Formats: sequence, C-alpha cells, structure tokens
Amino acid sequence: MEKVAVLIPCYNEELTVEKVVNDFKAALPAADIYVYDNNSTDNTYKLATKAGAIVRKETNQGKGNVVRRMFRDVDADIYILVDGDDTYPADEAYKLIDAIKGGADMAIGDRLSNGTYFEENKRGFHNLGNNLVRWLINFIFKNDINDIMTGYRAFSKKFVKTNAIMSPGFQIETELTITSLVYRYQIEQIPITYRDRPEGSSSKLNTFEDGIKVLLTLFDLFKDYRPLFFFAILSFIFFIFGLLIGIPVLYEFFLYHFISKIPSAVLASSLMIVAILFVVLGLILDHSANEEKRNHEIMVNNWIYNEKKKEEQ
Repeated sequence: MEKVAVLIPCYNEELTVEKVVNDFKAALPAADIYVYDNNSTDNTYKLATKAGAIVRKETNQGKGNVVRRMFRDVDADIYILVDGDDTYPADEAYKLIDAIKGGADMAIGDRLSNGTYFEENKRGFHNLGNNLVRWLINFIFKNDINDIMTGYRAFSKKFVKTNAIMSPGFQIETELTITSLVYRYQIEQIPITYRDRPEGSSSKLNTFEDGIKVLLTLFDLFKDYRPLFFFAILSFIFFIFGLLIGIPVLYEFFLYHFISKIPSAVLASSLMIVAILFVVLGLILDHSANEEKRNHEIMVNNWIYNEKKKEEQ
C-alpha cells in the first residue's frame, strides 16, 4: 500500500488549520499529515499540534521555502500539497491520489473548470492575474494547463525527489507547472470544487506585489528553458526598430548616393548588430538548455533504477 503524506504549509492560519487537519485525517485516515509553520505569530503551531498533525517549523519566510523543506524532509510514495486556509475539499483528495496511482507525476486540482472559483473568489484583479499567467505559460510552453495557480496538487515520489525548487515565495506554483512541462513529467488535471476563505481569514498573497514576482519568475524561467524563443523575440524587436530607423537612411542613399542622417545610420546599424547578437546568444543558450534537459533525464532514469534496486533488496 502506498504511503501518502499530506503537506500543509501555514502562515497565520489559526482560524482554519485545525479544521483542515481534521478534514484530511477523516478523508485519508492512513495518511501522515504534516503542517510546516512558517513563522506564524498566532496559534497556528499550537492548534495544528492539538489536531494531531506532525508539526515542524520553517524559518525561511515564503511558501516556496516551505515546500522545498517539505520535499526534502518527508518520505512518502504520494504527496498531497494543500493550503491551510480551508479553501480546498479534503474529501476530493482521492481524485488526485488516483491520478498519481494511474501514472501521473503531478495531479493539478483544477478550480476553474467547474466555475466554483469564479463564484467564490471575489478578487477581480487576482482572477485577471491568474488568467494572464495561464495564457503566457500555455503560449510560451505550448500546453493547455487550465489552473496554473492552484494550491491543491498531488505528486509522485519521482517528481518530489528529482525536481529542484528555487522559488522562495508564491511563485512556487508557477515554477512547479513550468518545470513539469519542461522536463516532460506526466501531468493530469483534476476538476475540484473551491470555497472562499471563511470570514475573518485573509489571504497572504498580495495581488500586485506577488503578481509582479510571479511574472518576473515566469520570464526568468522562459529565458532559462526556452532561450532561443526568448532572445528571438528580443532580436525581432531590435530588428524592427533598426529597420524603421534605417529605411529613411537607405532611401536617401539610393536616391542621392549620399547620407546626411549620420546619427540615424549609426543607430540603425547598432540595432541590427544587437539583433544579430541576440540570435547568436539564443542559439548558444539553447544548446546549453537542451544539454541540461538531457542531464536531468539521465538523473531521473538513474533515480528510478536505484529505487527499483532498493525494492528488490
């Protein structure tokens, strides 16, 4: 029987953490429930302990830091990652678990397909940001992930133990989604219901500040994992500006065999040179990115082989 671990990162969730732990104990009685307290200033730690969870502390602030620590510390066959704000139903965790048992490496709890998220969540700008991030990721990485920012996911042991997490904060969902696409982990999207936070409970995510961090993380990962596409876009922009500035110069030269707009000629030439350099840089970095993907594939294969050897012993 697979060992299931429920991972609940928490920061000041005293209003909901006890209920979340109890709900998952009832839904998954054989699972280990872990609560990682991220410097809470309320009674989160005490109430999680009272509810019977395995409670630990992570002093590095930020959800990404907590998830990184959880993935390092906890040993299980299937991992459920869920927020401690009581917005995700524990009794639907079996859907995510079944997806992992069926061969998926990451099962995404999709809040958007059945419409409950838009009914429950009243933050318009937050919804707009989610849609923007979703469109950008699906366009850049050529996929069709419906709910990028969901905090309800399940993972295989292979995913948890072979995937590096670099994001310190709420960018973690974006990173998990992109790395799973880049390294071709098996993803399955599972529609789930969603409910808004109970009265008195407030989100720790700042729509504008954290939204900017998410977008910066997205473009950083875009540059790292699809450098040729990234620098081709920059090259095209510089090429167009160089063309717009250079056309009048060329027109004058072909008409009069003389150039009077020397500064424009220098600027246009410089822009074209930069455009060429961006293409060359993209080609070089694309080779490095592909080599890194090959190394990651070898590492995953070695991990799978070692796990099988352990099982045989």
